Amino acid sequence: MSFPRDTKIVTVFGGGGFVGRYVCEALVKAGVRVRVAQRDPRQAFFLQPLGSVGQIGFVAADMRKSTSIEHAIDGASAVINLVGAFSGDLDKVHAAGPRLAAATARANGASAFVHVSAIGADPGSSSDYGRTKGEGETAVRSEFPGATIIRPSLVFGAEDQLTNRFATMAQLPFMPVVAGARRFQPVYVRDLGQAIAMAALDPARFGGKTFDIAGPEVMTMREMLEQIARIAGQSPSFVDVPDPIAALIANFGFLPGAPLTRDQWLMLQHDNVADASHPGLDAFGIAPTALAAVAPEWLNRFHKGGRFAPRQAA
Repeated sequence: MSFPRDTKIVTVFGGGGFVGRYVCEALVKAGVRVRVAQRDPRQAFFLQPLGSVGQIGFVAADMRKSTSIEHAIDGASAVINLVGAFSGDLDKVHAAGPRLAAATARANGASAFVHVSAIGADPGSSSDYGRTKGEGETAVRSEFPGATIIRPSLVFGAEDQLTNRFATMAQLPFMPVVAGARRFQPVYVRDLGQAIAMAALDPARFGGKTFDIAGPEVMTMREMLEQIARIAGQSPSFVDVPDPIAALIANFGFLPGAPLTRDQWLMLQHDNVADASHPGLDAFGIAPTALAAVAPEWLNRFHKGGRFAPRQAA
C-alpha cells in the first residue's frame, strides 16, 4: 500500500475506537498529520506512540455541536467520520451529526470526506440502526457530493467485541445460536483501516463512490461461531434458538453471555454480505484477510496453556 507523502492534516472523528486505531496507524505510516476528534480525547492518547513527535494531535469534539465540529475540522484537508453506536440517540449520531460534519468539511474547503456506514444501511430499514445509517449516507451525500461512503460487514480484530465475545461464550458447555442461517462476510479491521485511509488521501480516485467492504468468506452465523470456537480451542454444544424464542429474548434485551436487543434482532433478519454492484477491497488493491489466518493471534489465549498452546487448524 502506498500513499502520497505530504503534510496534510486528516481529522478522524472517533479515531480512538476499534476501527479508528487502524485508520490512524495507516495515516501515520503515510506521513500525514492526524487530528483525532472525540468527546474525550484522553481515551485516544494510546495512539501517540504510533507517530513521530507532533504527528498526532487530539481535540475534543461532539458530533451534536457545530462549534466543536468546526474547531476539529479547521485546516484539515480530509475528514473521516467513524462515529457510530447501537444505542442512544441514533438519529443524531448517525444522521444529523454526519450531515453537520460533511457540511462543515465542504465549507472549510476539505478535499475529501469519508463516511463509514454499514452494509445493510437503508432509510427504509425496520431497524433503527439500519435506518439511521441509511439516512446518514443520504445526508452526507447531500452536503458533500464527492464523499466516499464505506460500508463494512462485521469487523473482526484483536480488540473486537465479535470474536472475543463469542470465544468467551464458547467456554460454556452450551452455546445458543440465534439466526443460525443468516449469512455474513466478516472483514479484518486492518484491511478496513487501510481502505478508509486510502479513500481519505486519494479523493480523485475514490471520491463520490460507495464501497462494500467485506472479507473473502461468506459464512452463516452458525459457521462463524463454530469457526471461532475451533480457533479458540473450545468445543461447546451448539443449540439453535428458534426464531419465536429469539424474538421473545430480544424483547428482554439479553441472551446468555451477550446482549440481544430488539433492534439487533431486526438487523438479523437480513444477510450482511457485500452487494456485488458496489466495489470492494479489490478497488483498493487489498487482498482480504480470512478470519482463520489471523484470529489465532488473539484467540489462542482461550486454549489450555493460553498463548503458548499449539495452534489448532480452523
